[in-house]
Amino acid sequence: MALARAVGRKVSGIIELIKFEHSIFALPFAMMALFMVYQGVPNPVKTLWIIICMVAARSASMSFNRIVDYEYDLRNPRTSGRPLQSGRVRMKEAWAFTVLMSVLFVISAAMLNRLAFCLSFVALPVLFAYSFTKRFTFLSHLVLGFTLGCSTIAVWIAVAEQISLVSALLCGGVTFWVAGFDIIYALQDREFDTGEDLKSIPVKFGADRAVRIASLFHGAALMFFLLAGIAGGTGALYYGGLILITFFLFYEHHVVRKYGLSRINMAFFTVNGIVSIVFFLFSVADILLREV
Repeated sequence: MALARAVGRKVSGIIELIKFEHSIFALPFAMMALFMVYQGVPNPVKTLWIIICMVAARSASMSFNRIVDYEYDLRNPRTSGRPLQSGRVRMKEAWAFTVLMSVLFVISAAMLNRLAFCLSFVALPVLFAYSFTKRFTFLSHLVLGFTLGCSTIAVWIAVAEQISLVSALLCGGVTFWVAGFDIIYALQDREFDTGEDLKSIPVKFGADRAVRIASLFHGAALMFFLLAGIAGGTGALYYGGLILITFFLFYEHHVVRKYGLSRINMAFFTVNGIVSIVFFLFSVADILLREV
C-alpha cells in the first residue's frame, strides 16, 4: 500500500508538472482535423496512434519547458510551488519523463507513416525551442500557438501524407486563438517578467494594449476558421459552432476587462476549454450528419 501511494503521488506530480488537463486546448482541434480529412468516421487504429502522438509530444514539450524554466519558476511566487520547485518531482525524473515521451512520440509517428516518422525529428526541436523564446522575443505567444496549431497539419500528414489548404488554415486559426489567450494568461506575470527581463506582449505594450492585441488575435483566429470552413466545404453546423465560439471569446474578453486578474483562470481555462470542445462537436456533427 505504501508503494502504491508513493507511485500515485509521483504520477500525480508528473500530471501536475505537465498540466495534463490543458490537453483540452489542442486535442479537440486535432480530432476535428481528423474527421475533416476523412470526411467521416476516422480509422480507429490511426486515431489511437494520432492521440498517443499528440499527448506524447505535448507532454515532452511541457516537461522540457518546466526543466529549462526551473530557476524562473522558483523565483516567481505564482509558480514556486510547482512539483519541481517543491521537490514532489525530482529533476532527473523530469528529464527521464521528457526522454520517455520523446521516444514514444517518435515511435507513434512511425506507426502512422514514413513521412510522419521523418518529420517527428523536426517537430521535437521546434517544440523544445518554444521554451527559450521568452528570453529574446515578445512574440513567444505566437510561437506557442504555432506549435499547437501544427497539430492540424500533422493530422493531415498522418492520414494523407500531405499538407492541405484546410489544415494550414486551421493551423492559422489555432495559432492566433492560443496566442490570444496566452497573452491574457501572461498578464499574471507581467511584473515578474519585467524584473527578470523576460519578453511578452504584456511586458512590451502594457496590460490594456495587450488585451486589445489579444482581441485582434482572436479576431484573426475566427477569420482563419471561417476560411477553413469555406475551403473545406463545410455545412451550417460548422458555422453554427463558429458563431458560438465567437460569443465565448467575446465573453472571455469581457471577463478580463471587467474583473482583471481575479478571473484569469476562468477566462483562460474554462472558456477556452469550452471553445475547443464546442467547435469540435459542431464540426464533427456537421460532417457525420451529412453522411446520413
